[in-house]
Amino acid sequence: PELKDLNSSMTTPEMVREIEELRKDCASYTEKLERIKSATNHVTPEEKEKVCSEQKLYCKEWRRRKRMATELLEAILEGYPKSKKQFFEEVGIETDEDHNVTLPAAV
Repeated sequence: PELKDLNSSMTTPEMVREIEELRKDCASYTEKLERIKSATNHVTPEEKEKVCSEQKLYCKEWRRRKRMATELLEAILEGYPKSKKQFFEEVGIETDEDHNVTLPAAV
């Protein structure tokens, strides 16, 4: 059994080659890590501004649509004999509040 283990293991030159490859890999990963750590700004100011402006636009649109839907539903509920909750259940309307969703704070 011991001979079988020795025959299946790596030879000294193979191990030396393997160690050298691992050292090269380690050096390249260390260099890559240093480049990543030294980069102080991963996102350009233009990209950040674009994302922020898009978020503001989408939040504004969300508020506008929510206000329109609320006004429409309130108008319907004026002549509806049952409660608002019963109407929402019958029609199948799910609100932000049902799912604990809130608009993000303005940036």
